[in-house]
Amino acid sequence: MTVAADSATGAASLVQSVDWLAIAPPVTAATVALLVLVADLFVGERHKPLLGYGAVAGLVAALALLVPLRAGDRSTFCLTGGTQACSYTADQFALVIQALVLGGALLTALLSIGDTRKLPAGEFWFLLLASAAGAALLPAARDLATLVVALEVASLPAFALVGIKRGDRRSSEAALKFFLSSVVATAVMLLGVSFVYATTGTLHLTEIAARLDEVPGRFDTLAQAGVALTLVGFAFKTAAAPFHFWVPDTYVGAPLPIAAYLSVVGKAVGFSGLILVTVIGFPSYADVWGPALAVLAALTMTVGNVAALRQTATRARSAVRLLAWSSVGQAGYLLVPIAAAAYSSDAQIGSTVAYALMYAVVNLGAFAVAALVARTHPGNRLSDYRGLYATRPLAALALGFFLLCLAGLPPGIIGLFAKVTVFSAAVDAGLGWLAVVMAVNVVIALYYYLQWTAALFRSPEAAAGEEAPTQQKHRVPAPLTTAIALTAVTGIALSGAPQLVLRFAAVNLF
Repeated sequence: MTVAADSATGAASLVQSVDWLAIAPPVTAATVALLVLVADLFVGERHKPLLGYGAVAGLVAALALLVPLRAGDRSTFCLTGGTQACSYTADQFALVIQALVLGGALLTALLSIGDTRKLPAGEFWFLLLASAAGAALLPAARDLATLVVALEVASLPAFALVGIKRGDRRSSEAALKFFLSSVVATAVMLLGVSFVYATTGTLHLTEIAARLDEVPGRFDTLAQAGVALTLVGFAFKTAAAPFHFWVPDTYVGAPLPIAAYLSVVGKAVGFSGLILVTVIGFPSYADVWGPALAVLAALTMTVGNVAALRQTATRARSAVRLLAWSSVGQAGYLLVPIAAAAYSSDAQIGSTVAYALMYAVVNLGAFAVAALVARTHPGNRLSDYRGLYATRPLAALALGFFLLCLAGLPPGIIGLFAKVTVFSAAVDAGLGWLAVVMAVNVVIALYYYLQWTAALFRSPEAAAGEEAPTQQKHRVPAPLTTAIALTAVTGIALSGAPQLVLRFAAVNLF
Protein backbone atom coordinates (compact mmCIF):
# COMPACT_ATOMS: atom_id res chain seq x y z
CA MET A 1 0.00 0.00 0.00
CA THR A 2 2.81 2.40 0.89
CA VAL A 3 4.64 1.74 -2.35
CA ALA A 4 1.45 2.28 -4.32
CA ALA A 5 0.72 5.50 -2.43
CA ASP A 6 4.26 6.79 -3.04
CA SER A 7 3.94 5.93 -6.73
CA ALA A 8 0.65 7.78 -6.92
CA THR A 9 2.15 10.79 -5.16
CA GLY A 10 5.17 10.79 -7.47
CA ALA A 11 2.97 10.54 -10.52
CA ALA A 12 0.78 13.38 -9.27
CA SER A 13 3.80 15.61 -8.69
CA LEU A 14 4.68 15.32 -12.36
CA VAL A 15 1.26 16.53 -13.51
CA GLN A 16 1.43 20.18 -14.42
CA SER A 17 -1.65 22.28 -13.77
CA VAL A 18 -2.84 24.45 -16.65
CA ASP A 19 -3.73 28.09 -16.13
CA TRP A 20 -6.40 28.38 -18.79
CA LEU A 21 -6.80 32.12 -18.37
CA ALA A 22 -3.08 32.70 -19.01
CA ILE A 23 -3.19 30.83 -22.33
CA ALA A 24 -6.65 32.10 -23.30
CA PRO A 25 -5.61 34.68 -25.98
CA PRO A 26 -3.76 32.30 -28.34
CA VAL A 27 -6.19 29.45 -27.58
CA THR A 28 -9.14 31.68 -28.49
CA ALA A 29 -7.57 32.63 -31.83
CA ALA A 30 -6.82 28.96 -32.60
CA THR A 31 -10.32 27.84 -31.59
CA VAL A 32 -12.00 30.46 -33.77
CA ALA A 33 -9.72 29.41 -36.65
CA LEU A 34 -11.06 25.86 -36.43
CA LEU A 35 -14.66 27.06 -36.11
CA VAL A 36 -14.30 29.22 -39.22
CA LEU A 37 -12.83 26.34 -41.20
CA VAL A 38 -15.68 24.03 -40.21
CA ALA A 39 -18.33 26.72 -40.79
CA ASP A 40 -16.99 27.23 -44.30
CA LEU A 41 -18.27 23.76 -45.19
CA PHE A 42 -21.85 24.74 -44.40
CA VAL A 43 -22.00 28.40 -45.46
CA GLY A 44 -23.14 29.20 -48.98
CA GLU A 45 -21.22 31.53 -51.28
CA ARG A 46 -23.68 34.31 -50.60
CA HIS A 47 -22.89 34.29 -46.88
CA LYS A 48 -19.12 33.80 -47.09
CA PRO A 49 -18.47 37.39 -45.87
CA LEU A 50 -19.88 36.33 -42.50
CA LEU A 51 -16.74 34.22 -42.00
CA GLY A 52 -14.65 37.38 -42.10
CA TYR A 53 -16.79 39.06 -39.47
CA GLY A 54 -16.54 35.91 -37.36
CA ALA A 55 -12.74 36.11 -37.61
CA VAL A 56 -12.84 39.76 -36.55
CA ALA A 57 -15.03 38.86 -33.57
CA GLY A 58 -12.60 36.12 -32.56
CA LEU A 59 -9.63 38.48 -32.65
CA VAL A 60 -11.53 41.07 -30.62
CA ALA A 61 -12.32 38.38 -28.03
CA ALA A 62 -8.64 37.33 -27.90
CA LEU A 63 -7.64 40.96 -27.32
CA ALA A 64 -10.27 41.36 -24.60
CA LEU A 65 -8.86 38.33 -22.76
CA LEU A 66 -5.58 40.22 -22.30
CA VAL A 67 -7.30 42.60 -19.86
CA PRO A 68 -7.58 40.12 -16.95
CA LEU A 69 -3.88 39.30 -17.43
CA ARG A 70 -2.67 42.91 -17.19
CA ALA A 71 -0.84 42.28 -13.90
CA GLY A 72 1.65 40.14 -15.84
CA ASP A 73 2.21 37.63 -13.03
CA ARG A 74 0.88 34.35 -14.43
CA SER A 75 2.81 31.30 -15.62
CA THR A 76 1.86 27.76 -16.55
CA PHE A 77 3.41 24.50 -17.79
CA CYS A 78 6.12 24.83 -15.15
CA LEU A 79 8.70 22.23 -14.09
CA THR A 80 7.80 20.39 -10.91
CA GLY A 81 11.31 19.56 -9.77
CA GLY A 82 11.77 22.57 -7.51
CA THR A 83 12.94 25.01 -10.20
CA GLN A 84 11.01 28.08 -11.32
CA ALA A 85 11.34 27.32 -15.04
CA CYS A 86 8.06 27.54 -16.97
CA SER A 87 7.23 27.01 -20.62
CA TYR A 88 4.59 29.77 -20.78
CA THR A 89 4.77 33.10 -18.95
CA ALA A 90 2.24 35.89 -19.36
CA ASP A 91 4.50 38.72 -18.14
CA GLN A 92 4.42 42.36 -19.23
CA PHE A 93 6.59 41.70 -22.28
CA ALA A 94 4.35 38.86 -23.48
CA LEU A 95 1.17 40.88 -22.97
CA VAL A 96 2.45 43.91 -24.89
CA ILE A 97 3.60 41.82 -27.85
CA GLN A 98 0.37 39.80 -27.80
CA ALA A 99 -1.61 43.03 -27.93
CA LEU A 100 0.53 44.15 -30.86
CA VAL A 101 0.20 40.95 -32.91
CA LEU A 102 -3.50 40.40 -32.20
CA GLY A 103 -4.22 44.07 -32.93
CA GLY A 104 -2.21 43.80 -36.14
CA ALA A 105 -4.12 40.67 -37.14
CA LEU A 106 -7.41 42.45 -36.39
CA LEU A 107 -6.51 45.37 -38.66
CA THR A 108 -5.38 42.89 -41.33
CA ALA A 109 -8.77 41.20 -41.08
CA LEU A 110 -10.52 44.54 -41.50
CA LEU A 111 -8.40 45.25 -44.60
CA SER A 112 -9.22 41.81 -45.99
CA ILE A 113 -13.00 41.96 -45.69
CA GLY A 114 -14.27 42.83 -49.13
CA ASP A 115 -10.95 41.92 -50.77
CA THR A 116 -11.36 38.15 -50.42
CA ARG A 117 -14.03 37.77 -53.10
CA LYS A 118 -11.62 36.01 -55.45
CA LEU A 119 -9.95 34.06 -52.66
CA PRO A 120 -11.08 30.87 -50.87
CA ALA A 121 -12.70 32.56 -47.88
CA GLY A 122 -12.66 29.67 -45.40
CA GLU A 123 -9.01 28.83 -45.99
CA PHE A 124 -7.99 32.51 -45.90
CA TRP A 125 -9.56 33.24 -42.52
CA PHE A 126 -8.40 29.94 -41.05
CA LEU A 127 -4.80 30.60 -42.10
CA LEU A 128 -4.87 34.18 -40.81
CA LEU A 129 -6.26 33.17 -37.41
CA ALA A 130 -3.91 30.19 -37.11
CA SER A 131 -0.91 32.41 -37.85
CA ALA A 132 -2.16 34.97 -35.31
CA ALA A 133 -2.48 32.22 -32.69
CA GLY A 134 1.15 31.20 -33.23
CA ALA A 135 2.26 34.83 -33.14
CA ALA A 136 0.42 35.33 -29.83
CA LEU A 137 1.97 32.18 -28.36
CA LEU A 138 5.56 33.06 -29.19
CA PRO A 139 6.22 36.04 -26.85
CA ALA A 140 4.98 33.99 -23.88
CA ALA A 141 7.16 30.97 -24.75
CA ARG A 142 10.00 30.41 -22.32
CA ASP A 143 11.62 27.26 -23.69
CA LEU A 144 13.23 26.68 -27.06
CA ALA A 145 10.85 23.89 -28.08
CA THR A 146 7.75 26.02 -27.54
CA LEU A 147 9.52 28.95 -29.17
CA VAL A 148 10.30 27.00 -32.35
CA VAL A 149 6.80 25.48 -32.51
CA ALA A 150 5.18 28.92 -32.06
CA LEU A 151 7.45 30.39 -34.72
CA GLU A 152 6.47 27.72 -37.23
CA VAL A 153 2.77 27.94 -36.38
CA ALA A 154 3.00 31.66 -37.11
CA SER A 155 5.07 31.17 -40.28
CA LEU A 156 3.61 28.15 -42.09
CA PRO A 157 0.13 29.67 -42.61
CA ALA A 158 1.85 32.85 -43.79
CA PHE A 159 3.46 30.94 -46.67
CA ALA A 160 0.04 29.79 -47.83
CA LEU A 161 -1.45 33.28 -47.40
CA VAL A 162 1.24 34.79 -49.62
CA GLY A 163 0.45 32.32 -52.42
CA ILE A 164 -3.31 32.13 -51.92
CA LYS A 165 -4.13 34.04 -55.13
CA ARG A 166 -4.80 31.10 -57.42
CA GLY A 167 -3.50 31.40 -60.94
CA ASP A 168 -1.32 34.41 -60.09
CA ARG A 169 2.26 33.67 -61.13
CA ARG A 170 3.68 36.52 -59.04
CA SER A 171 1.90 35.30 -55.92
CA SER A 172 3.07 31.71 -56.39
CA GLU A 173 6.65 32.81 -57.00
CA ALA A 174 6.61 35.02 -53.90
CA ALA A 175 5.26 32.17 -51.75
CA LEU A 176 7.89 29.74 -53.05
CA LYS A 177 10.75 32.18 -52.43
CA PHE A 178 9.42 32.95 -48.95
CA PHE A 179 8.97 29.26 -48.14
CA LEU A 180 12.36 28.03 -49.36
CA SER A 181 14.37 30.78 -47.68
CA SER A 182 12.40 30.35 -44.45
CA VAL A 183 12.91 26.59 -44.42
CA VAL A 184 16.67 27.03 -44.75
CA ALA A 185 16.69 29.59 -41.92
CA THR A 186 14.60 27.30 -39.71
CA ALA A 187 16.93 24.37 -40.37
CA VAL A 188 19.93 26.48 -39.37
CA MET A 189 18.11 27.65 -36.24
CA LEU A 190 17.19 24.08 -35.25
CA LEU A 191 20.83 23.08 -35.64
CA GLY A 192 21.75 25.90 -33.28
CA VAL A 193 19.06 24.83 -30.80
CA SER A 194 20.43 21.26 -30.84
CA PHE A 195 23.93 22.58 -30.10
CA VAL A 196 22.61 24.64 -27.18
CA TYR A 197 20.72 21.63 -25.82
CA ALA A 198 23.81 19.43 -26.19
CA THR A 199 25.89 21.83 -24.09
CA THR A 200 23.29 22.66 -21.41
CA GLY A 201 20.96 19.64 -21.25
CA THR A 202 17.84 21.81 -21.06
CA LEU A 203 15.50 23.77 -23.31
CA HIS A 204 14.11 26.25 -20.76
CA LEU A 205 15.58 29.70 -21.30
CA THR A 206 16.20 30.52 -17.64
CA GLU A 207 17.91 27.16 -17.12
CA ILE A 208 19.99 27.68 -20.26
CA ALA A 209 21.14 31.08 -18.99
CA ALA A 210 22.32 29.52 -15.72
CA ARG A 211 24.07 26.54 -17.30
CA LEU A 212 25.85 28.48 -20.06
CA ASP A 213 27.86 30.15 -17.30
CA GLU A 214 29.26 26.75 -16.38
CA VAL A 215 29.92 25.24 -19.81
CA PRO A 216 33.19 23.23 -19.80
CA GLY A 217 35.97 24.74 -21.88
CA ARG A 218 35.89 21.92 -24.42
CA PHE A 219 32.21 22.73 -25.17
CA ASP A 220 32.60 26.50 -25.32
CA THR A 221 33.01 26.58 -29.12
CA LEU A 222 29.96 24.36 -29.56
CA ALA A 223 27.93 26.66 -27.30
CA GLN A 224 29.04 29.76 -29.22
CA ALA A 225 28.14 28.08 -32.52
CA GLY A 226 24.73 27.16 -31.12
CA VAL A 227 24.09 30.75 -30.03
CA ALA A 228 25.16 32.14 -33.41
CA LEU A 229 23.11 29.65 -35.46
CA THR A 230 20.01 30.21 -33.33
CA LEU A 231 20.27 33.94 -33.94
CA VAL A 232 20.47 33.38 -37.72
CA GLY A 233 16.95 31.93 -37.77
CA PHE A 234 15.49 34.90 -35.95
CA ALA A 235 17.51 37.34 -38.07
CA PHE A 236 15.68 35.93 -41.10
CA LYS A 237 12.28 36.43 -39.45
CA THR A 238 13.15 40.05 -38.64
CA ALA A 239 14.23 40.68 -42.27
CA ALA A 240 17.69 41.73 -41.11
CA ALA A 241 20.30 42.07 -43.88
CA PRO A 242 21.70 39.94 -45.44
CA PHE A 243 18.65 37.73 -44.73
CA HIS A 244 16.21 40.26 -46.17
CA PHE A 245 16.22 39.25 -49.84
CA TRP A 246 12.76 37.63 -49.68
CA VAL A 247 10.99 40.79 -48.48
CA PRO A 248 10.32 42.95 -51.59
CA ASP A 249 9.15 40.15 -53.90
CA THR A 250 7.06 38.56 -51.14
CA TYR A 251 5.30 41.81 -50.26
CA VAL A 252 4.63 42.60 -53.92
CA GLY A 253 3.31 39.11 -54.73
CA ALA A 254 1.15 38.69 -51.62
CA PRO A 255 -2.36 40.12 -51.26
CA LEU A 256 -1.94 43.65 -49.92
CA PRO A 257 -3.45 42.92 -46.46
CA ILE A 258 -1.05 39.99 -46.07
CA ALA A 259 1.89 42.22 -46.99
CA ALA A 260 0.74 44.54 -44.20
CA TYR A 261 0.46 41.55 -41.86
CA LEU A 262 3.99 40.36 -42.62
CA SER A 263 5.43 43.84 -42.23
CA VAL A 264 4.06 44.20 -38.70
CA VAL A 265 3.02 40.88 -37.15
CA GLY A 266 5.72 38.84 -38.91
CA LYS A 267 8.32 41.32 -37.79
CA ALA A 268 6.99 41.37 -34.21
CA VAL A 269 7.26 37.57 -34.10
CA GLY A 270 10.89 37.65 -35.18
CA PHE A 271 11.89 40.44 -32.82
CA SER A 272 10.13 38.98 -29.79
CA GLY A 273 11.85 35.64 -30.37
CA LEU A 274 15.20 37.36 -30.83
CA ILE A 275 14.73 39.30 -27.59
CA LEU A 276 13.81 36.17 -25.63
CA VAL A 277 16.78 34.08 -26.74
CA THR A 278 19.33 36.86 -26.33
CA VAL A 279 18.23 38.64 -23.15
CA ILE A 280 16.78 35.68 -21.23
CA GLY A 281 18.54 32.66 -22.73
CA PHE A 282 22.01 33.83 -23.78
CA PRO A 283 23.05 36.76 -21.51
CA SER A 284 26.40 35.12 -20.75
CA TYR A 285 27.25 35.24 -24.46
CA ALA A 286 26.43 38.92 -24.87
CA ASP A 287 29.96 39.42 -26.17
CA VAL A 288 28.99 37.18 -29.11
CA TRP A 289 25.51 38.44 -30.05
CA GLY A 290 25.94 42.08 -29.00
CA PRO A 291 28.51 43.10 -31.65
CA ALA A 292 26.84 40.84 -34.23
CA LEU A 293 23.45 42.51 -33.77
CA ALA A 294 25.03 45.98 -33.82
CA VAL A 295 26.62 45.25 -37.21
CA LEU A 296 23.37 43.70 -38.48
CA ALA A 297 21.46 46.80 -37.36
CA ALA A 298 23.79 49.15 -39.24
CA LEU A 299 23.76 46.97 -42.37
CA THR A 300 19.99 46.43 -42.32
CA MET A 301 18.98 50.08 -41.99
CA THR A 302 21.46 51.12 -44.68
CA VAL A 303 20.41 48.45 -47.20
CA GLY A 304 16.71 49.11 -46.62
CA ASN A 305 16.84 52.89 -46.91
CA VAL A 306 19.17 52.99 -49.91
CA ALA A 307 16.99 50.48 -51.77
CA ALA A 308 13.84 52.46 -50.92
CA LEU A 309 15.53 55.58 -52.22
CA ARG A 310 16.03 53.94 -55.62
CA GLN A 311 12.35 53.16 -56.28
CA THR A 312 10.96 54.84 -59.40
CA ALA A 313 7.50 56.41 -59.32
CA THR A 314 6.24 54.81 -62.54
CA ARG A 315 7.26 51.22 -61.81
CA ALA A 316 4.35 48.84 -61.24
CA ARG A 317 3.67 48.27 -57.53
CA SER A 318 6.43 50.71 -56.60
CA ALA A 319 4.39 51.94 -53.60
CA VAL A 320 4.30 48.47 -52.03
CA ARG A 321 7.93 47.88 -52.95
CA LEU A 322 8.93 51.13 -51.25
CA LEU A 323 7.00 50.14 -48.11
CA ALA A 324 8.77 46.76 -48.23
CA TRP A 325 12.23 48.30 -48.36
CA SER A 326 11.18 50.85 -45.75
CA SER A 327 10.22 47.99 -43.43
CA VAL A 328 13.73 46.55 -43.86
CA GLY A 329 15.19 49.91 -42.87
CA GLN A 330 12.86 50.12 -39.87
CA ALA A 331 14.01 46.63 -38.82
CA GLY A 332 17.51 48.04 -38.51
CA TYR A 333 16.28 50.67 -36.05
CA LEU A 334 14.47 47.98 -34.05
CA LEU A 335 17.68 45.97 -33.74
CA VAL A 336 19.61 48.84 -32.14
CA PRO A 337 18.22 48.59 -28.57
CA ILE A 338 18.59 44.80 -28.59
CA ALA A 339 22.27 45.19 -29.46
CA ALA A 340 22.54 47.91 -26.81
CA ALA A 341 21.17 45.50 -24.18
CA ALA A 342 24.38 43.46 -24.53
CA TYR A 343 26.43 46.47 -23.43
CA SER A 344 24.18 47.94 -20.73
CA SER A 345 20.99 46.37 -19.31
CA ASP A 346 17.79 44.58 -20.23
CA ALA A 347 15.88 47.85 -19.74
CA GLN A 348 16.96 48.86 -23.25
CA ILE A 349 14.47 46.31 -24.62
CA GLY A 350 11.67 48.73 -23.75
CA SER A 351 12.94 51.02 -26.53
CA THR A 352 12.54 48.28 -29.14
CA VAL A 353 9.02 47.45 -27.96
CA ALA A 354 8.02 51.13 -27.84
CA TYR A 355 9.33 51.66 -31.37
CA ALA A 356 7.59 48.49 -32.57
CA LEU A 357 4.24 49.73 -31.23
CA MET A 358 4.62 53.05 -33.05
CA TYR A 359 5.75 51.35 -36.25
CA ALA A 360 2.88 48.85 -36.14
CA VAL A 361 0.21 51.55 -35.94
CA VAL A 362 1.52 53.85 -38.68
CA ASN A 363 2.75 51.14 -41.04
CA LEU A 364 -0.58 49.32 -40.96
CA GLY A 365 -2.21 52.69 -41.61
CA ALA A 366 0.01 53.28 -44.64
CA PHE A 367 -0.86 49.84 -46.03
CA ALA A 368 -4.55 50.54 -45.40
CA VAL A 369 -4.41 53.69 -47.54
CA ALA A 370 -2.43 51.74 -50.16
CA ALA A 371 -5.26 49.17 -50.19
CA LEU A 372 -7.73 52.02 -50.74
CA VAL A 373 -5.73 53.44 -53.67
CA ALA A 374 -5.32 49.94 -55.16
CA ARG A 375 -9.08 49.72 -55.62
CA THR A 376 -8.88 52.33 -58.41
CA HIS A 377 -5.22 51.92 -59.41
CA PRO A 378 -4.37 48.18 -59.39
CA GLY A 379 -0.81 48.99 -60.49
CA ASN A 380 -0.25 50.79 -57.16
CA ARG A 381 2.53 53.00 -58.52
CA LEU A 382 3.90 55.90 -56.53
CA SER A 383 2.74 58.13 -59.37
CA ASP A 384 -0.85 56.96 -58.69
CA TYR A 385 -0.76 58.90 -55.42
CA ARG A 386 -0.16 62.23 -57.12
CA GLY A 387 -3.03 64.56 -56.34
CA LEU A 388 -4.70 62.11 -53.95
CA TYR A 389 -5.74 65.06 -51.79
CA ALA A 390 -7.96 66.36 -54.60
CA THR A 391 -9.97 63.13 -54.80
CA ARG A 392 -9.73 61.68 -51.28
CA PRO A 393 -8.57 64.42 -48.90
CA LEU A 394 -8.98 62.46 -45.66
CA ALA A 395 -7.06 59.46 -47.02
CA ALA A 396 -4.28 61.78 -48.28
CA LEU A 397 -4.05 63.52 -44.90
CA ALA A 398 -3.93 60.16 -43.12
CA LEU A 399 -1.20 58.78 -45.41
CA GLY A 400 0.79 61.99 -45.09
CA PHE A 401 0.59 61.69 -41.31
CA PHE A 402 1.70 58.04 -41.39
CA LEU A 403 4.67 58.80 -43.64
CA LEU A 404 5.76 61.72 -41.46
CA CYS A 405 5.55 59.44 -38.40
CA LEU A 406 7.81 56.91 -40.13
CA ALA A 407 10.19 59.74 -41.01
CA GLY A 408 10.11 61.13 -37.45
CA LEU A 409 8.87 64.59 -38.41
CA PRO A 410 6.06 66.76 -36.95
CA PRO A 411 3.15 66.44 -36.74
CA GLY A 412 4.10 62.77 -36.37
CA ILE A 413 5.58 63.45 -32.93
CA ILE A 414 5.21 59.81 -31.93
CA GLY A 415 7.70 58.79 -34.63
CA LEU A 416 10.19 61.44 -33.49
CA PHE A 417 10.04 60.36 -29.86
CA ALA A 418 10.31 56.68 -30.81
CA LYS A 419 13.50 57.43 -32.74
CA VAL A 420 14.83 59.44 -29.79
CA THR A 421 14.46 56.41 -27.52
CA VAL A 422 16.42 54.25 -29.98
CA PHE A 423 19.15 56.91 -30.26
CA SER A 424 19.32 57.12 -26.47
CA ALA A 425 19.67 53.35 -26.17
CA ALA A 426 22.64 53.35 -28.55
CA VAL A 427 24.35 56.32 -26.88
CA ASP A 428 23.79 55.01 -23.34
CA ALA A 429 25.34 51.69 -24.35
CA GLY A 430 28.44 53.42 -25.73
CA LEU A 431 27.53 52.60 -29.35
CA GLY A 432 28.16 56.08 -30.66
CA TRP A 433 29.16 54.82 -34.10
CA LEU A 434 25.82 53.03 -34.43
CA ALA A 435 23.95 56.20 -33.45
CA VAL A 436 25.83 58.06 -36.21
CA VAL A 437 24.91 55.40 -38.78
CA MET A 438 21.29 55.66 -37.68
CA ALA A 439 21.35 59.45 -37.98
CA VAL A 440 22.65 59.21 -41.55
CA ASN A 441 19.95 56.69 -42.42
CA VAL A 442 17.20 58.85 -40.92
CA VAL A 443 18.30 61.66 -43.24
CA ILE A 444 18.25 59.28 -46.24
CA ALA A 445 14.76 58.12 -45.31
CA LEU A 446 13.54 61.72 -45.03
CA TYR A 447 13.99 62.15 -48.77
CA TYR A 448 11.71 59.37 -49.98
CA TYR A 449 9.12 59.83 -47.23
CA LEU A 450 8.86 63.56 -47.93
CA GLN A 451 8.86 63.00 -51.69
CA TRP A 452 5.87 60.66 -51.38
CA THR A 453 4.12 63.01 -48.96
CA ALA A 454 4.59 66.00 -51.28
CA ALA A 455 3.12 64.04 -54.22
CA LEU A 456 -0.14 63.62 -52.30
CA PHE A 457 -0.79 67.37 -52.41
CA ARG A 458 0.45 68.19 -55.89
CA SER A 459 -1.85 69.19 -58.72
CA PRO A 460 -3.77 66.15 -59.97
CA GLU A 461 -3.02 67.07 -63.58
CA ALA A 462 -0.77 64.44 -65.13
CA ALA A 463 2.81 65.25 -65.91
CA ALA A 464 4.34 64.23 -69.22
CA GLY A 465 4.24 60.50 -69.66
CA GLU A 466 2.08 59.94 -66.57
CA GLU A 467 -1.43 58.59 -66.48
CA ALA A 468 -3.93 61.09 -65.13
CA PRO A 469 -5.45 60.01 -61.83
CA THR A 470 -9.09 59.07 -61.94
CA GLN A 471 -11.67 61.43 -60.48
CA GLN A 472 -14.30 58.71 -60.20
CA LYS A 473 -15.52 57.93 -56.70
CA HIS A 474 -15.74 54.30 -55.70
CA ARG A 475 -17.55 52.96 -52.69
CA VAL A 476 -15.07 52.12 -49.93
CA PRO A 477 -15.89 49.11 -47.74
CA ALA A 478 -16.70 50.09 -44.17
CA PRO A 479 -14.05 47.76 -42.66
CA LEU A 480 -11.34 49.42 -44.77
CA THR A 481 -12.49 52.87 -43.66
CA THR A 482 -12.53 51.62 -40.07
CA ALA A 483 -8.94 50.35 -40.35
CA ILE A 484 -7.70 53.70 -41.68
CA ALA A 485 -9.65 55.61 -39.02
CA LEU A 486 -8.41 53.38 -36.16
CA THR A 487 -4.76 53.72 -37.12
CA ALA A 488 -5.05 57.47 -37.72
CA VAL A 489 -6.84 58.14 -34.43
CA THR A 490 -4.36 55.97 -32.49
CA GLY A 491 -1.38 57.69 -34.13
CA ILE A 492 -2.78 61.15 -33.42
CA ALA A 493 -3.58 60.21 -29.81
CA LEU A 494 -0.04 58.91 -29.27
CA SER A 495 1.42 62.04 -30.87
CA GLY A 496 -0.62 64.08 -28.39
CA ALA A 497 1.09 62.32 -25.49
CA PRO A 498 4.58 61.40 -26.78
CA GLN A 499 6.02 61.30 -23.26
CA LEU A 500 4.29 57.92 -22.93
CA VAL A 501 6.84 56.50 -25.35
CA LEU A 502 9.76 57.71 -23.25
CA ARG A 503 8.12 56.37 -20.10
CA PHE A 504 7.37 53.02 -21.71
CA ALA A 505 10.90 52.72 -23.08
CA ALA A 506 12.29 53.07 -19.54
CA VAL A 507 10.22 50.20 -18.15
CA ASN A 508 11.86 46.81 -17.58
CA LEU A 509 9.33 44.42 -19.15
CA PHE A 510 10.82 41.24 -17.68
